[in-house]
Amino acid sequence: MKRRPTRYTLLLARSGGGSRALVLPGWTLLLLLGLLFLWTGINVYLWHRGREVRVLEGRLQALSQEARELSLALEAERAKNRVLLKEAERTREELAEIQRAIEELRRRAGLSPVSARPVRHAPGGQGGGAGPGSLEAWAEVRAGLLDLERQLAEVVPALERTLELEASRPRGLPLRAHGGITSGFGVRRNPFGPGYEFHDGLDFAAPHGTPVYATGRGVVAQAGWMGPYGLAVLLDHAEGYQTLYGHLSRLAVRPGERVERGQVLGYVGSTGRSTGPHLHYSVYRRGVAVDPRPYLSPSWASR
Repeated sequence: MKRRPTRYTLLLARSGGGSRALVLPGWTLLLLLGLLFLWTGINVYLWHRGREVRVLEGRLQALSQEARELSLALEAERAKNRVLLKEAERTREELAEIQRAIEELRRRAGLSPVSARPVRHAPGGQGGGAGPGSLEAWAEVRAGLLDLERQLAEVVPALERTLELEASRPRGLPLRAHGGITSGFGVRRNPFGPGYEFHDGLDFAAPHGTPVYATGRGVVAQAGWMGPYGLAVLLDHAEGYQTLYGHLSRLAVRPGERVERGQVLGYVGSTGRSTGPHLHYSVYRRGVAVDPRPYLSPSWASR
């Protein structure tokens, strides 16, 4: 017996009345079901792909935000590096000024000049952050500081000795004010009789009682009556210098006393071999009288 093909009837009813029957062969339903499964599969696939795209878009946005933050941080580091390099350059210039000052101190201290290692500005510091450029610049600055510290450690003791000598050398006037030099250093006419005599100092006219000041740091070698100089004070200074202050009316120091430059030694008078109130001032170098005029300049000892 021959088998009849399978058929399906689809009944379509219209609201309000009337209907229609649609007869479909069996393979048509299978085709529709297949199309339905295919459409559903395509939608599921597209949904999964869309989800992956959304995940990738989220990751891309996060990476973009991270890149912007890194860019801002890099720019901040570059700005910081530029500031550090400027500070290093300014410090280098200050070190150069200090180096020149140290060279002058070495000259005054009698030391040979020594050039410190130059502090260089690192050329590669304008690119990235606070990296090799600024680190190398500050390394050079630190090296310069260490070099200057070493030089100062050498200069300070020598300079202290030099300043001690400068403070001890006779310098300046023994009077704050005077009426002029009435008798100079050298051969002069004898004020007490005929002929000529050697005058071993300078005579300063000044009123009786005018304070007399030490022209340098020293020790009182003698203080009292000293023959033709009357009441006088003799100071011992460094490097074989001595100064004498004669014809005083009154003394203000005693033998063995240490005195500073500018300290009062006594007061103007007319004691000893004198024709009137004045100060006799002598400078001796290793026991030999020298002309005191060059020593009256306040700056001669630092030359």
